[in-house]
Amino acid sequence: MNHNDAPIIVGLDIGTTKIAAIAGRKNEYGKLEILGFGRANSNGVSHGQVLNIDQTIKAIQAALENCALSNPDLEINEVYVGIAGHHIKSLQTRGDIVRQDADIEISRAEVEQLVNNQRKTFIPAGDQIIDVIAQDFHVDSNQNIKDPIGYNGVKVGANFHIITGDRNAIRNINRAVTRSGLQTKDLVLQPLASASAVMSEIDMEAGVAILDIGGGTSDLAVFYEGILKHTAVIPFGGENITNDIRLGLGVLKTQAEAMKVQFGSALADEAKANAYITIPGLKGMPAKEISVKSLAQIIQARMGEILDFVTYHLKQVGLDHRALNGGIILTGGGSQLKHLIQLTEYTTGLNARIGLPNEHLAANHIDELKKPMYATCIGLILKGYNDYDHQYKEFTEKFVKMEVPSALKKNPVAPTEVPTAAAPVMPTVPVEKATVDVTPRIKFWDKFKNNLIELFKEEEDQVIR
Repeated sequence: MNHNDAPIIVGLDIGTTKIAAIAGRKNEYGKLEILGFGRANSNGVSHGQVLNIDQTIKAIQAALENCALSNPDLEINEVYVGIAGHHIKSLQTRGDIVRQDADIEISRAEVEQLVNNQRKTFIPAGDQIIDVIAQDFHVDSNQNIKDPIGYNGVKVGANFHIITGDRNAIRNINRAVTRSGLQTKDLVLQPLASASAVMSEIDMEAGVAILDIGGGTSDLAVFYEGILKHTAVIPFGGENITNDIRLGLGVLKTQAEAMKVQFGSALADEAKANAYITIPGLKGMPAKEISVKSLAQIIQARMGEILDFVTYHLKQVGLDHRALNGGIILTGGGSQLKHLIQLTEYTTGLNARIGLPNEHLAANHIDELKKPMYATCIGLILKGYNDYDHQYKEFTEKFVKMEVPSALKKNPVAPTEVPTAAAPVMPTVPVEKATVDVTPRIKFWDKFKNNLIELFKEEEDQVIR
């Protein structure tokens, strides 16, 4: 099949800190070519839940407008949407059906009937089933079958992982999407989307936990022997760390976020003891000096709490460092914290690494798209292609020939060009003094874009302004 015959699928990640829209199509090699990309700051979303629909609509539309700027020829109507939030729950069930004729091979329709029967499972009032995932099948006495189609037998059944969410929370997401001029093709649990973007078949077989650290929540998915064993949404994320810094150090939120990104560490022991950040005072008040080690202690306390939740969930399903040979894969925007891998390994006893969606992307895309914060969006597109390949959903839109826009292609950088924020070069700064202005202004982030400051020798006091 010519890859231009394949559909263009759009993932929409409605997060606490950002909303991202990415459109992609698989090429002839099975890799995703990104045909449109847009993001915007998120308003109206807290801990993964849409609380203010109007503000969320404006943010979605801003992301779509930025996506249109990257590719004016792209038309977006349907989207795969990620869902998270502390209202998400999961349960395990088992179901069977007795077949009329054991001599006829099991068909796709029978498997779909088995799955649909689980949607009648009793769940608490006010909740709604988001997804039903078959873990493993059995046909008569044959156990642990991954795909029963083609088998013969009297009875076919499976163990299921059912994901539920609050009905009102789901309704708010769908309303925000619909009123933005889009149609929700499917709601997908964010940790499952992130997992599909950053892990391989080998990871699934070895046993792996995927921890997606977002702005408002940290999402966990655990796989063992090729089967999804557990999902959970931990109600803490990067925003909680920022708020802890703001309250603990008495600074503005923008200053707290900047300090976390530029000087933050998840291990207090790795922070320089004699390095300080000087925050200019507001309206004539004296400047405030903040120890980089104090900053790291606050970050470590909250990240440690998130990782303690991970350890708890792994113990709940009986999987620990002896079972999960693939360790923990960290992804999401919060995974970029310095020394987070070391803290994760120390807390959980599992090997850890950063998960990037590079494996599924076609070559020569800009570095921005390869960041872990876009793993959910890339995974949503992959979920759409899984539906398309297995004919789980109808794809009736016109398939048009479209190339990757030049704005999303990586161009060779000449040595004379200024380095981008995605690949910063450490500036040469005299040891005696380094200056960074953290005074809150409209262009606050521009001050940091190309000025990552290397912390200095521990034996000398440093002042960063």
